[in-house]
Order: sequence, then C-alpha cells, then structure tokens
Amino acid sequence: MSFASDPTYPLFPTFAFLGFFLVLIPLPWHFQAWNAGTCLYMVWTALACLNQFINSLAWRDSAINFAPVWCDISSRLITGVAVAIPAASLCINRRLYKIASIQCVSVTRAQKRRAVIEDLSIGLGIPIIEMALAYVVNGHRFDIYEGLGCYPAIYNVWLSYVLVSGWPIAIGLVSACYCVLSLRAFHQKRSQFRELLSQNKSLTVNRYFRLMALATIELICTIPFATYFIIINSSGGQVFPYKGWADLHFHWSFVGQFPATLWRLDHKAEIALELTRWLVVVCAFVFFAFFGFADEARRNYKRVITSALESRFVRKLVPRIRSKSDATKLSPNNSRGVLPVFINRPPIHIEKKISMISDSSLTKASLSPSSSTNVSFEEETKVSYDECYGHAY
Repeated sequence: MSFASDPTYPLFPTFAFLGFFLVLIPLPWHFQAWNAGTCLYMVWTALACLNQFINSLAWRDSAINFAPVWCDISSRLITGVAVAIPAASLCINRRLYKIASIQCVSVTRAQKRRAVIEDLSIGLGIPIIEMALAYVVNGHRFDIYEGLGCYPAIYNVWLSYVLVSGWPIAIGLVSACYCVLSLRAFHQKRSQFRELLSQNKSLTVNRYFRLMALATIELICTIPFATYFIIINSSGGQVFPYKGWADLHFHWSFVGQFPATLWRLDHKAEIALELTRWLVVVCAFVFFAFFGFADEARRNYKRVITSALESRFVRKLVPRIRSKSDATKLSPNNSRGVLPVFINRPPIHIEKKISMISDSSLTKASLSPSSSTNVSFEEETKVSYDECYGHAY
C-alpha cells in the first residue's frame, strides 16, 4: 500500500473492528430491559463500524470497482447511518423525558410494546425514508475513494440539503428540546424521581444519568458536525440548480473512482470524508465507556465467566491440563529445579566385598592362560563411598 492512500493504516480498521465488537457487548441486557433506543443505537453504530472496517480493508490501496453490489449496499448504509444514530439518540431522549416528567414508566407488557413500536418507527423508519429520499439526488451510482472505499454520490444541488444534509440537524434540534425538557422536569420533581425509578427494575438512577449523558454528548456533536458538512459542501464547490429527475440521473450507472493522490489534494474534502468514517468509531467507544463498565455490565461479565468456568467443556479440559502438567513435572527429561534423589542402599561389608572380588579374580586368572595366579587384594579392598552408597539421578 502506498503511503498516500492512508498514512495511518492499519489504525482505522483496527479501531473500527474494536468499535464494532465493543458496542455490541451491552446489547443482551439492554435488549432484555426493552430499551429500544439504546439497542437501535448499538446496532446502527455496529453496522457502521463493520461497514467502514470492510471498506478500509477492501480498498486500502485501490479504487477499482470489483464489488458493485457491496458498494450499493455500503453507500446506502452510510447515508442511513447519518440520521440513524441521531434518531436513536432522539428515542433515548424521548424516553428520558417521559420518565422525568412522570408521565409514565412502562410497567405493563402492552405499554412496553407500544413504547418499542414508537422507538422503532423513529429509529428504523426515519433512516429507511432517508435512504429512499437520497436516491432522488444521487448524481450517479456511487463513488470509490482509494483508502476509504465506497461512498454515496450526492449531487450538489439545493434539493440535497433538504432531503439529505438537513435531516441530522432537524433531528438534533428535536432531540435537544427533549433533553432540555428532561432536565427541567427532573429539577422540578426530584423528590418523586427516585421513587418513580424504583418501580422500574430495568432502569436505575445511574443508568438514567448515563443515558442522559450519552444523549447529550451525541446531541452536542450532531448539530455542529452536520452544520460543518453543509458549510463544506456549499462553499467547497458550485451549488448546481435542480433541473429534474432525467437531468440528474443521466448516465446514472457511472461510478466515480478517485485515487488517494487526487482526493487528498482537496483538504476540505479530505476532512469531510475522514470525519464521516471516524465519527461512527468515536460513537462506539463513547457508548462502551458509558455502559461497558457499569454495575450491570460487571455483573453480566461475572455471570458469563462463571457460566464458562462451570461448563462441561471446561470441566473436561482442566483435568487434562493438570494431568499433562503433572506428567511434565515427573518426566526424566525435566530436571530443571529438581534436587537429586538419594536412595539409601544397605552397605556392603568389606569381607564380603573382598570375597567376591577374590572369587571373580581367581576365576578370570584360571580362564586366562597368560594371567598370573598371584592375585593381590590390597587395592581391591579400598571401597569408596560411591560404591557403597550409590546415587540415583
């Protein structure tokens, strides 16, 4: 890969995959608590991280259109995520406002089902509508940027600011209203707040404030960045007049392919494209920072680890590991750190030793024709300590 395509490679794909993995960790217990807003936030953020991770690997050093179907899906997903994450934040702020204003806390199954349907209509319905409307201002099929991958090709006409670029700001403003109303209602009814939350087992005080902090941070980031993108698009090039469907979609099957040495020359475009992919990764890590280390998260981690240790596979695996470890320690080749073993053998009396030596010497002398029959025992009677008390190593 050339240095110009992505000077930070493989930094982005590494963080994108970590974001995809980390943001999904709290999903099971939020799903059990019927928290549709947070579940939508996690799913959309995970899909965005996975999409950018694949793009950054597949087109890390080229801008060749070798996967057109994938680019169709990927470019639509990028368009949808731009409003899906703010819409999920709006769902969270709506629920927090209802709780803080003591309108209701979902206690019955019917109320929970209705709240989930409302959140899904916002968190899924708005992004789907946005992806459909973006097709109106698609100048051609999609663009491919070397080092980045597939991106939607939104034609720079005034209608694109209404159908595409303006949605995050509109959703952010509505979410800001709910956020301000939540803080106001909480300040007015603090005495009843804890009593109200005690009736809802799925939402604690700590989780409530973490959700509010997450929604506030997302809100603070959404409106400024969306405004910044509009300023870049409007000032970076000419805003063309809208001349109708046929003019805008003429030669729609065209695919724009931009090498890194070309698109990185435009500093404003480089900032906008890099921000588009890095912001979803930041959203994933921010969410995990709020909910990945919470009390319920630690309890669930402990439950998962305990279940894993008590599983049948681990119970069968541990004795095997121990037996292999014991066998390694007892192996004769493994003498590291093991003291020699001394075996006490019964001492051999000198008289018996002399007798044995003399008998063997006489036998050898009689069998050998060149041997002398005069055998001396003076040296043979010297028995060393090692001969009497042998060492077994």
